[in-house]
Amino acid sequence: MTEILSVVPRILQDPNVLRLKAQLMGAILPELQKLPAREQTRQTVRQWLDQALSRMNLNLPPAVRTQIIESALADLIGYGPLELLLADPEISEIMVNGSYLVFVERQGVVVETDLRFEDEAHLMRIIDRMLNPLGRRVDSDSPTADARLPDGSRVNVAIPPVAVDGPHVSIRKFLSTKMTVDDLINLEALTPFMARFLQACVVSRLNILITGNTSSGKTTLLNILSSFIPNHERIITIEDAVELNLKQRHVVRLETKLPNVDGTGAVTVRDLVRNALRMRPDRIVVGEVRGGESLDMLQAMNTGHSGSLTTLHANSPRDAIARIETMAMMAGLDMPLIAIRRQIASAINLIVHQTRLQDGSRKTTQITEVAGMEGDVVVLTDIFKFEQTGIGEDGKVLGQLKPTGIRPLFTPKLEVAGFKLGGEIFGAGL
Repeated sequence: MTEILSVVPRILQDPNVLRLKAQLMGAILPELQKLPAREQTRQTVRQWLDQALSRMNLNLPPAVRTQIIESALADLIGYGPLELLLADPEISEIMVNGSYLVFVERQGVVVETDLRFEDEAHLMRIIDRMLNPLGRRVDSDSPTADARLPDGSRVNVAIPPVAVDGPHVSIRKFLSTKMTVDDLINLEALTPFMARFLQACVVSRLNILITGNTSSGKTTLLNILSSFIPNHERIITIEDAVELNLKQRHVVRLETKLPNVDGTGAVTVRDLVRNALRMRPDRIVVGEVRGGESLDMLQAMNTGHSGSLTTLHANSPRDAIARIETMAMMAGLDMPLIAIRRQIASAINLIVHQTRLQDGSRKTTQITEVAGMEGDVVVLTDIFKFEQTGIGEDGKVLGQLKPTGIRPLFTPKLEVAGFKLGGEIFGAGL
């Protein structure tokens, strides 16, 4: 039987309470609609709801009264039932599949919830409330949209006709509590030796590509690796939606812009990468490369902008090389494949691969050196690797993160930067 996560308070599932809530909303809605949107503050609307409920002369327990008012407030000017999920710090993803089916990812596991919308019209009102303040909208002619909530959470919306079973909403929550490298070590996502090695690589200005499948922790790791960048360096970050939270003093954050209603005015990642090169960066950190900007990144890495970091969707380090080749060809330049491969081999020093395992845990499963070219093939050498040994009785993946015993060819560069890493880090004697 499928587990159902209970997130809706029992009192808000009572039909009598739901009718009371609808009556309460109806009592203040005519006056609320007369109020300009900028004046529809939570404090004002909560006060109106409280006064309207008082006029009903109902003897309600204080806790019940508060829940009814807060639920009505969320429906009137907030994100409706979704506010229950957005407020839960253990939930990292929210997936709304139509008005009657809502899933969440909680502690790495996707589960169904008991949350429901009244109908599709109710869900569409909440979608419009998310998008309208940002100048975005969805309709049958433009049935998809991306947005960022005020707290930084990323939202994707798809409605009919492209969403066959009704409106769909996907929310990647912005987690205000940022993870540290110690957190990853405690979670066994990487080892202390791997962490020390990665810190040395970042400080030594190696160009690093973080790869992995969806929801494998790429952005989390990018944020952590970026924290190793020395405080005096000028860092330009480029993202579709701002997620990185760098603590250094000299950081310039750039974000893409969607086109206007008439289709003009878009600013892409590629535009921002090109612009960043004119901003005297010490480091360029790109949230994710998806297209022709990959060639611009390679050229930047090869022309003095060392120490750059970015992420890429890929199933393995080898697959990442193939994807970069394909994306570089999307740049529109008539470059032969062998020339692109040479650019890749020259530009990228290290690939750090993230995996979301079948038990929901996330690990750095490969740290791989890009060791140059051999003939027309890019040579990859694993420095660290996760070896899975089985599945435990509790469903947990069993295995060990281990060094392969190979020192990277760029070891002298680490030593010049002051990192003389001992043989134990690389598995000497294994």
